[in-house]
Amino acid sequence: MKRLPQILLIWLGCTFAWTVLGTSLVARTGESSSALLKEVHLLWGRPLAQSRPAAHYLEPRRRVEQVERETASGRTQTVTEEREVLCPVDVPLTASGLTVRLDLTHRRKGLLWFPTYAVDFAARYTFTNPTPGAREVSLCFPLAGENTIYDAFTVADAEGRALAAAVSGDSARWSARFGPGERRTYAIRYRSRGTSTWTYRPTDGSGQVEDFTLDLAANAANVDFIPGSISPTRQQRTAAGWSGTWRFERLVASAPIGLVLPERLNPGPLASRITFFAPVGLLFFFFVVAIVATARRVALHPMHYFFIGCAFFAFHLLFAYLVDHLPIPPSFAIASATSILLVVTYARLFTGWGFAVRTLGAAQAVFLVLFSFTFFWEGYTGLAITVGAVVTLFVMMQYTGRLDWSRVGQEPQAGRA
Repeated sequence: MKRLPQILLIWLGCTFAWTVLGTSLVARTGESSSALLKEVHLLWGRPLAQSRPAAHYLEPRRRVEQVERETASGRTQTVTEEREVLCPVDVPLTASGLTVRLDLTHRRKGLLWFPTYAVDFAARYTFTNPTPGAREVSLCFPLAGENTIYDAFTVADAEGRALAAAVSGDSARWSARFGPGERRTYAIRYRSRGTSTWTYRPTDGSGQVEDFTLDLAANAANVDFIPGSISPTRQQRTAAGWSGTWRFERLVASAPIGLVLPERLNPGPLASRITFFAPVGLLFFFFVVAIVATARRVALHPMHYFFIGCAFFAFHLLFAYLVDHLPIPPSFAIASATSILLVVTYARLFTGWGFAVRTLGAAQAVFLVLFSFTFFWEGYTGLAITVGAVVTLFVMMQYTGRLDWSRVGQEPQAGRA
């Protein structure tokens, strides 16, 4: 136990090496993430946000305006004039029925996975002329902007007849003549694609939604909702994934409806988190091995700890670069087996196979492999490691409780166990 300062110095050196490796992984992931995200957006589109359509008619109204006139003497004089201008008046959207299907596909670029999806959109919108006179109504359906495609985009009337909708800029436009109090229904369909989230805005800012129904399905079960969005009236997991329904008779709201598609475990961030946590696992390993070796009078030199620490580091170094070329599970398995093989085959040369396998190999399997594996359990990593630490403390206390430390503390003799 007199060599604890030297062992601590070795642990600090390994910690520095892990810090460098973890920082390089963060840099690699961070530098590529923004560039890769742009590439994904160019290929699959940005997060898609769909707004509701709008309709209006023009109505002449008298308006009083202040205008500047030049007098005969050449002076400028402000005068009040009354003019007749055409002002847009909104036609209310009185019913909305939407059916949306999202098909998630994770796509990998570099060390990152991106949740891309294809969307099938079908909706029926009903507008009602609120006036006692006939009106020439202009209708507009908003479309997303740059890097968004619309396949099989159609606008049809209630009978299914296709209408000639002019697509320009960020909207599709058409017009129709509404009779007094007439209700007209339009069906809109398209297929598109996007990344990460899908959003529907039932109102423009704060507004009222009448007779609204949205049936949304996704082929992924672990979906989430955008913070601040409207939660579904009903939701359930299905054999195909997930489905939810938003149904409102009359809703006053300004919040959107938004779905966040689940992300796949990303190799880059996972490798960096495991690497930054590695010093904790090595500290537990050194603690257990030092106690057991001292109690069993097995001589371990600081150089032994140094090479074992290097074997620990080999796991993280190998895993960090294997995930560039292989899926995460085989990368983790190869790195684990390699590191344990390095430690056990090295330790058997000066401790024998028994101590090398039962103590060093078992401790490495717990404090390197299992501790690292807990990072696959999102949300439970801290709890799992805490339980492991408490169990380790219990085992060591039971193992050493009957030892006479005044004798055990003497320098052990070299030998095999």
